Amino acid sequence: MSVKPTTGHTAAFRPGAFHSEPDGRIFSKTVEKNANPVIDGLSPFLGDASGHALEIGSGTGQHIQHFARAFPNLTWTPSEPDATHRASIDAWRAHENSTTLPAITIDAALDWPGQPELQAITPLNLILSLNVIHISPFTVANGIINGAGKTLKPLGLLAFYGPFMENGQHTGDGNAMFDARLRADNPDWGIRDTADLADLGRAAGLKQIALLQMPSNNRILLLQKT
Repeated sequence: MSVKPTTGHTAAFRPGAFHSEPDGRIFSKTVEKNANPVIDGLSPFLGDASGHALEIGSGTGQHIQHFARAFPNLTWTPSEPDATHRASIDAWRAHENSTTLPAITIDAALDWPGQPELQAITPLNLILSLNVIHISPFTVANGIINGAGKTLKPLGLLAFYGPFMENGQHTGDGNAMFDARLRADNPDWGIRDTADLADLGRAAGLKQIALLQMPSNNRILLLQKT
């Protein structure tokens, strides 16, 4: 099947990567593969943190269920601009009898912090965005970071997960080829450089506190509100 990415911009994913359940849940093999490594990477920084956590680009809705179980002291809110994915997120919530809040609509390229739905959950302790900013225009990465500067509480965290460049260099040949495919599909897409994101973070009142190596040559980039 063809599924839209979590930014609301259309992309064709590899056949067999997703399947749908009768109750509206979309199942991604990739999510099940990378959820636990992401949790392991975040655990030293989150510990028993409490408060509100927002996922930007929740996609199928699987990730946030893993996170809610791993970090139960956080109140998790999923967000997604695509209606089909929001239906899947809420179907997963019902299937898991979950404590996560209902999915809200966020287009991260816009000035999303002013949305009424966010007033009840801000300031945020955590913003998490996984595998989003390389399959969306750079305005999405910029919007997430600027919004984090406005909505995170002091010492709150913004966490990006996915493939990254570091100081202008790809971290492996596989990522270089992946980047070329992305840019061939859409010239506004592409693997982002952690140095560029850190620069945007500084301008928004965030500082880089960690860059964690993950399986399959991915990274977790952590920025903290100063």
